[in-house]
Amino acid sequence: MSDLSDAIVDRLRRAGIGMLFGVPGGGGNLDLIESAGRAGLRFVLTATETAAALAAVGQAEVTGRPGACLATLGPGAASLVNGVACAYLDRAPLVVFTDRHPLAADDRYTHQHLDQRALFAPITKWSGTVSAAAIDRALCLATAGQPGPVHLDCPDDASAEDRPVSEAAGVSPADPQALAAAVAGARRPVVIAGLGARRSEDAAAIRSLCESRRIPAMVTYKAKGVVPDDHAWFAGVFTNAVIERPLIEASDLIVGIGLDPVELIPRPWPYRQRAIYIGRWTVPSEHVPFGIQYVGDVVEGVRAIERALQQATWTLDEIASARDVGRTFRSGVSDVGRTFRSGVSAKAEAPASTEGVSADGRALTAHRVVQIAAERLAATHRVTVDAGAHMVPATMLWPVTEPNGMLISNGLSTMGFALPAAIGAALAEPDRPVVALTGDGGLLMCAAELLTAVRERLPIITIVFSDASLSLIEIKQQHKRYSSAGVALGSIDWTALARGFGATPFVARDDTELGGAIDRAAGCDGPSLIEARIDRSTYARTFQAVRG
Repeated sequence: MSDLSDAIVDRLRRAGIGMLFGVPGGGGNLDLIESAGRAGLRFVLTATETAAALAAVGQAEVTGRPGACLATLGPGAASLVNGVACAYLDRAPLVVFTDRHPLAADDRYTHQHLDQRALFAPITKWSGTVSAAAIDRALCLATAGQPGPVHLDCPDDASAEDRPVSEAAGVSPADPQALAAAVAGARRPVVIAGLGARRSEDAAAIRSLCESRRIPAMVTYKAKGVVPDDHAWFAGVFTNAVIERPLIEASDLIVGIGLDPVELIPRPWPYRQRAIYIGRWTVPSEHVPFGIQYVGDVVEGVRAIERALQQATWTLDEIASARDVGRTFRSGVSDVGRTFRSGVSAKAEAPASTEGVSADGRALTAHRVVQIAAERLAATHRVTVDAGAHMVPATMLWPVTEPNGMLISNGLSTMGFALPAAIGAALAEPDRPVVALTGDGGLLMCAAELLTAVRERLPIITIVFSDASLSLIEIKQQHKRYSSAGVALGSIDWTALARGFGATPFVARDDTELGGAIDRAAGCDGPSLIEARIDRSTYARTFQAVRG
């Protein structure tokens, strides 16, 4: 399929795709790699196919253009599944190429044979066999409406001859008048910005709405930075947890802008306030009961409600108290509700700070690691965050000033995301360094990608929250009053592992060591790893305070 692979690469380049991630096989993807090399489209070898897809997801979120990855047939395709599922549930545009047996062989060959189109069908927007028309359709589908992954099988005997591909259904036009009528009369609306509102123009419109109408805005994990953490009307992170309820309950209208229910904790929606949605694709209303959905241009939708709304009655003191998440990590109890019930500042009543001090008064806690790292790196580094117990302090305490300044797997919430995503982001923007925050369980799932980062000489600082346990699962066991079984990882010499791959290692046991390690890591020429030895005893209290 060499002529076809040249055509595919040409189309990828015209779509703004800068590189392919993957692990080569012996079939059609060798043609793709060869054509890519001739055309100046980089191929980046990763240690695993899963990481290839996750790196492409990270790159897609940074650039706003589709990412691309490839794998061989059979085991390679199967290994891609987790990364493709991440793109599907995190709404990231991704083009996935897999080898397959020749078309002429039909189903005669069973060795390494899987029905790969059936394998990817539930986790892609479309799955087909490669052709020039198919790649055009795939690139269109990846970004149209709800972004997501598309999959193309690449048999050795595929030709440049086009085959027809099916078209996708259209979307009903938006109704600005119905939207304006739905918000009329609201005096205490609250905005919740989600992953569908991360374009720079969307973020600017949301900030204008908040400022002109004095409306607080919360953001989901993936929408961190749409309204900066230091903005006067930023009211915190929304996940459908306990900590944000007092502010939402004090509102009279919930405006979900780009809010996709896939981002939220799967628990019943507790609010009776009217909820409306503005976004570029339709979302299900079974979880969040949106009374009206404005599906169209986000900026136009936001401007329509800005014209219809009066200035709200919120005060800046209320908003400042709502976003004071630091008290949660100082006291371990959520007392934000007192601000709205009695007018007394929860911040003023918080106990004296014991930030970073564990029960024994010496060891590092996860939130202290985030605070120290953010003080030194947030202004200059993009951050990627892995799933795990460290995720709550990371998302709440790391300040972000622009969309996609923080990358996280939220819809799928897969472990092993942070380092591959950091690789994709660092390759997309070589002048912007990245810090990856990961648990030891998550890093074990992708540790070989340290070699990828070393080979590419990427400015990535990996901070591993080393507590020798799958701590988030341990918390859930404790909640059920179960014994801690199957969560102990054992001792890991992270410095030896990092050194073996060629990364520069550091160890931190307290605040002083961590600060010094971060400063030295930031000066490294290439990737580094900091093992932050964590006292995990505060995790359960923090989760209870935040999520309930």
